[in-house]
Amino acid sequence: MKNLKRQWKFIVVLIAGAVGLISQFALHSKSLFSIGNLQFPVHAIIIDIIGILMAISLLLEIFHDWKTGRYGVDILAVIAVVSTILIGDVWAEWMILVMMTGGETLEDYATGQANKELRALLDKTPRIANKLVDGKITEVKVDDLQVGDTVLIKPGQQVPVDGQIVKGTSSFDQSSLTGESVPVTKNPGDELMSGSVNGDVAVEMKVTKAAKDSEYQSIVALVKSSQAQPAKFVKMADRYAIPFTVISLIIGGVAWAVSGDATRFAEVMVVASPCPLLIAALVALVSGMSSMSAHHIIVKSGPTLEKLARAKTFAFDKTGTLTENQLIVDQVVTDDKSFDQKELQSLAASVEQQSSHVIASSLVKATDKDLIHPVTNLKETTAQGVEGDVDGKHVKVGKLSFVAPGHEKLNVTSTAVYVSVDGKFAGYITLKDKMRPESPKTIERLRRQGAEDIMMLTGDHKQVAEKVAKEAGITDVRSELLPSQKIQAIKDVPKHLRPVVMTGDGVNDAPSLTAADVGIAMGAKGATAASESADAVIMVNDISKVNDAVAISKHTMKVANIDVLTAIGVVIIIELIAFTGVIPAFWGAILQEVVDMITISLGLLAKTKPSDKQFGLEEK
Repeated sequence: MKNLKRQWKFIVVLIAGAVGLISQFALHSKSLFSIGNLQFPVHAIIIDIIGILMAISLLLEIFHDWKTGRYGVDILAVIAVVSTILIGDVWAEWMILVMMTGGETLEDYATGQANKELRALLDKTPRIANKLVDGKITEVKVDDLQVGDTVLIKPGQQVPVDGQIVKGTSSFDQSSLTGESVPVTKNPGDELMSGSVNGDVAVEMKVTKAAKDSEYQSIVALVKSSQAQPAKFVKMADRYAIPFTVISLIIGGVAWAVSGDATRFAEVMVVASPCPLLIAALVALVSGMSSMSAHHIIVKSGPTLEKLARAKTFAFDKTGTLTENQLIVDQVVTDDKSFDQKELQSLAASVEQQSSHVIASSLVKATDKDLIHPVTNLKETTAQGVEGDVDGKHVKVGKLSFVAPGHEKLNVTSTAVYVSVDGKFAGYITLKDKMRPESPKTIERLRRQGAEDIMMLTGDHKQVAEKVAKEAGITDVRSELLPSQKIQAIKDVPKHLRPVVMTGDGVNDAPSLTAADVGIAMGAKGATAASESADAVIMVNDISKVNDAVAISKHTMKVANIDVLTAIGVVIIIELIAFTGVIPAFWGAILQEVVDMITISLGLLAKTKPSDKQFGLEEK
């Protein structure tokens, strides 16, 4: 609605100009009345009325901004309009109005171009689903699907909500969600994410999440949130507002004093319009947000870009952030020479194959299928372990006190399962959280991009935390922390090491993300409390996107500042030329339109790829 209002203002000003041209040059209308030396023909009255209304509207906006503590440069536009009215330069006044309203319209257009990726995401939202009822297909709205419903997904169709395949095998394009360039094959029992696109075979899927909780819809909700806060973008331009306004008024005032002609003041004020300055900041920052979206990073507000560009401290959660939250076998230690490592792992995994415990499933997953044998007489003791018969041997797997009650305590600092065979302690298997392959490189690149401190905040045990930190390349390790202690660690970061960026993925990370200057959530697995609390959300399962976010922010702020300073420099040069009286007010207004176009073009450069140095890719 706001954009439409701006377009109508521009259209009204153009119509007024057309009517004025016809009235003055075709109909040769005479002055209806005069005030002193000023004559008021029809075209002058029409344009003056519109000019006064526009000036009043802008003044009301300025007073509102002043009450909220914001001091912008719009006052120069009001002065320019009033000045041309007072000296009777109607067509210069009209050009200023064209410049004001046209600049806003160009700004909306540029913003729309910069925002294409965000809109494309919204436009692809699944809306209709093929629900199966008694074997018959019924088209329903996606929002009406319930958990447990069966949905048919035809070739080429989007998955409407999150679910699980119950019939059929097909490949699915998940690139818009995970960034994977190769389609992924899905079989019965596999999970499907809403928004992924089916390949060549129809499949039936059981709904596991309602639309509002599903993957693609959660991304859309985050995008809408990011679009809802554009007003904050002009804050960067406001930092230059007061000095620019003062300089412009001084140049105009001196021009008036030296020439003794108020027209000279008006000519300076016409070219001192703030449109280029305001457009420069807005277009650059929106372009930066659009570039973030294209790299699978949703940024919720403009100030986040400014803070990311200046960030000095980065804090990371461990589990699910630096690591994949997936246990892998670290060591297999035997205590009985009658068993080698391979056989010990085979016996343990065979007994664990039916357990749903995360350690059991991780052990089974890490063991070759050929080594997993049938188990009989299986029995599980809650919170202790499991036992059963494998190849004629009675195997117990679990806590040391369960498998070998009389055995002396072992100094094992990692996550471990202990194994006994036929009542005799046989050894143990340690597991570790699998490091994301990109984590060490991410930490290295952050340092190249200017990070002064990188720390890991985790609730895990000290030995486990230090082992992961060493592998990732982090020296500042804070372990065994409660959520409240993570918050305190962030608050304790000294002022000279701020802004602080916190990256996490779990519900327990939500308070820390809120406490940080910038909170980044790993949101690839859906909407969590972390995603809702964060300032930015990485929508793919790739922590190196933190580097991309910093690089794009630095590039965006560089473009924005160059654009704003270029706009100020060019306008002040034109003001100094207008000081001499060689630029009539009318042509000064036209020059301002040219500056607007240059400013918009420069601002859109924020969508270009940052340099290797900004990405942290240069050699040491």
